Amino acid sequence: MPHQKAHSAMNEKMKACIEQCLKCSTVCADTTHYCLEMGGAHAEIAHVTALLDCAEICQTNANFMSRGSALHKETCRTCAQVCRACEKSCRDLGGAEMIRCAEECARCAESCERMAGSAGK
Repeated sequence: MPHQKAHSAMNEKMKACIEQCLKCSTVCADTTHYCLEMGGAHAEIAHVTALLDCAEICQTNANFMSRGSALHKETCRTCAQVCRACEKSCRDLGGAEMIRCAEECARCAESCERMAGSAGK
């Protein structure tokens, strides 16, 4: 029974991380569109690339976890790193839309760090 309880807790933790990754992916994709419309610094290649990278790795990471891949801890670690980079890029630009995206990236990074067992690293 203890194993089943631990497994159930892991499933809830993983389910929450999958949902967070999917939300972050959507927010980053939406923010990319916003940034391209804004132009200027918002549309600089490095920033748009950070947003697109984050949207894609979050979707990929959710897919790895959804199918129970044995490599999901590795993709979680990578996802957290990409989310942190996107968070910084958005915070550096500032403004309500960028802060909203940065905060979503931070929540996703934290969730992925917990899944990877690397919180605080």
